[in-house]
Amino acid sequence: QVQLVESGGGLVQAGGSLRVSCAASGRTFTNYAMGWFRQAPGKEREFVTAINWSGGRPYYADSVKGRFTISRDNAKNTVYLQMNSLKPEDTAVYYCAADNKDGRLWYLGPRMDYWGKGTLVTVSS
Repeated sequence: QVQLVESGGGLVQAGGSLRVSCAASGRTFTNYAMGWFRQAPGKEREFVTAINWSGGRPYYADSVKGRFTISRDNAKNTVYLQMNSLKPEDTAVYYCAADNKDGRLWYLGPRMDYWGKGTLVTVSS
């Protein structure tokens, strides 16, 4: 059974930092891109960032460029999201995802092969 399990969410003040992680199990995600979407209350799920299996240049939504950094450890089947300079508008449930679609296409929408259950990030003003 494939599982993506997020961890590391929580409450942080504006301007602060937080790192969330996603551990994948149940299969080897060779050639799968991994990344993150988020969904704020009352809003649609939106693309945040993605990184391909081979690494290379990650892809970011404009709203998080320069503040968020994605990385992955293929040996551990784990992807990380370092979030700096957090803003109240970053408040959302953050969902880990894995898909065999190239990461550069993830901005097209949240149709992924695998999803985690999400972790809540709350940024207070």
